[in-house]
Amino acid sequence: MMKTILKLSRISLIFLLLASPALQAQNMTAKEVVNKSFNMFLGKSSFSVMKMTIERPSWSRSIEMQNWSLGTDYYITLITAPARDQGQVFMKYDKDMWNFIPAINRTIKIPPSMMMQSWMGSDFTNNDLMKQNSIVTDYTHQFIGNKKIEGYDCYLIELKPLPEAAVVWGSIKLWIAKKNLNTLKAEYFDTHGKLIKTEAASDLKIMGGRLLPAHLEMTSNIKKGHKTIIDILQQKFDIKNVNKAFFSIQRIKNIRPEKL
Repeated sequence: MMKTILKLSRISLIFLLLASPALQAQNMTAKEVVNKSFNMFLGKSSFSVMKMTIERPSWSRSIEMQNWSLGTDYYITLITAPARDQGQVFMKYDKDMWNFIPAINRTIKIPPSMMMQSWMGSDFTNNDLMKQNSIVTDYTHQFIGNKKIEGYDCYLIELKPLPEAAVVWGSIKLWIAKKNLNTLKAEYFDTHGKLIKTEAASDLKIMGGRLLPAHLEMTSNIKKGHKTIIDILQQKFDIKNVNKAFFSIQRIKNIRPEKL
């Protein structure tokens, strides 16, 4: 009996070890590692609370928001503070992006010509929000080395755009932790190989049952003193009432913040 228990214990231990992200990643392609990392912040659906701080050489300001998502094609962002932006809503619905502006009670579809404009004055663009899963679908992926960031051994993966892909970056480099598959650093280069901006993630903690970075910084490499910081205050996954019907033009006109 004791031998049987010990044998089952060993089997259980082996199973748990094989199920760990670090061991899974050893048998993954570079694209699979990127996809796994990208999906860390996704569930079937999700809800999050964030604070974004925009820093400039002569000023800074903060924006608070709540976010709902369904897969990679649907999301809603509701601005909850400051007062001048409160109630403004952004929605991605499949391949379209909409903005509800309560001050004029209008919903505007954001045209392709505005996709590279700054989102809420930050170092993120409308395109960054619209094409979040682009790093998985629009690029080739190749392991190019191993690096260490904040004590984590990382895969260094280079992304190059597919010939037919309508993307703005000439290449992207990602530092993905081998132990937990979080992306800890990303560098974005233009088509001439010039580094345009760098994103760094830190302060890993358990949120929604997952180990995730709670602090993100996007720093411009071409505009001195330009940085955007995002602090994730709350993260939940697989929200029951968030389905496709949740994302509609009518909803973004009437959506209210969740009580925390």
